[in-house]
Amino acid sequence: MAESPAARRRPADGAHYSLFPPTAGLRRMKTAPLPPDEPERLRLLHELRVLGSGSDPALAALARLVCRHTGWSIGGISLVDADRQWFKSRVGMSDTETPRSISFCAHAMLEPNIFLVPDALEDERFRNNPLVTGDPHIRFYAGTSLVSREGQPLGALCVADHVPRKLTDDQMAALDALRRQVQAQLELRRNLIDLNAALAARDRAEATQERLVQELRAALDEVNKLSELIPLCSTCSLNMVVPAHSSQISKVSEGLEKILRERGWSEDDVIAVDLSVREGLANAIRHGCANDPNKQVQCCVTFKPPGEVVIVIRDPGPGFDSTTLPNPMEPENFFKSGGRGVYLINQLMDEVGFRDGGREVEMRKRRDAALKTQPI
Repeated sequence: MAESPAARRRPADGAHYSLFPPTAGLRRMKTAPLPPDEPERLRLLHELRVLGSGSDPALAALARLVCRHTGWSIGGISLVDADRQWFKSRVGMSDTETPRSISFCAHAMLEPNIFLVPDALEDERFRNNPLVTGDPHIRFYAGTSLVSREGQPLGALCVADHVPRKLTDDQMAALDALRRQVQAQLELRRNLIDLNAALAARDRAEATQERLVQELRAALDEVNKLSELIPLCSTCSLNMVVPAHSSQISKVSEGLEKILRERGWSEDDVIAVDLSVREGLANAIRHGCANDPNKQVQCCVTFKPPGEVVIVIRDPGPGFDSTTLPNPMEPENFFKSGGRGVYLINQLMDEVGFRDGGREVEMRKRRDAALKTQPI
């Protein structure tokens, strides 16, 4: 028997076919109509994030199984995009996509049952299709729709051959069973995407919650530290809590100067106390609060008879060990910046002590003995 021209053009067994033939005759063939809700269908298809993705071993195995169960050389899992048919898995084909306008699967996905084309040359919808008139010379096609859980068609599981054929009942049952497996794999992928998105959202929420908890703890620690001064400040002549900004130092200093002068303190003592307070506040703002104006520094001034002022400055910082500060008057420390503020305060005040790991400094100064007849 003489071999047909189509048979002579078929590649040898095991060869792969290109599904991008010339589109001659395209105007004379019938393209598949659009589904009723094409925008929603495309949204669900893209939600899978599978178009253009790499090989999936489970789906590749199902594509091979469909060919093995039917005994035919071409098979695949296709997803129909807006203007193309893309093969997630394929057997006997080299190209990964074809135009949607010539897609058999675009017809198959619209059918509730298996879509059969026993002989494409005898079917007016496909006899002029480039996939029929050119490589891979499809004569037989069977496809079954892959449907999302919302009922939207996404593509098809299909088999094809170069000669007219019919499906047996067993082959139809196998094709339908494999379709359900493909749908389950696509749905599993979608569920994993949803799960990963939910886990990422949970991680972001937990990170935000943890950050808020840390901020609240830090704020509570600051409140607790400052509240420890309440018993002392119940007898304070001056009690100010100010933002940790250098512009606030003058507010405290001016208030203290006014009180000292009203109590008859000498100008030298006023200057000594004022310089000490300024230095103590500057250290608290710079080192204890890292110049963060969102943090606060407290200064509490108390007068005790017969003529002593007690000044406590407290910050919420990490503290320091006052015993390790270098003495700036020693030659080896002349060019070091550390310790100068504490040294100055010690020279100006009668007593200086540190508590709570360096977060609280207490300075005491007794006014000039010659002025003790003045009010305290």
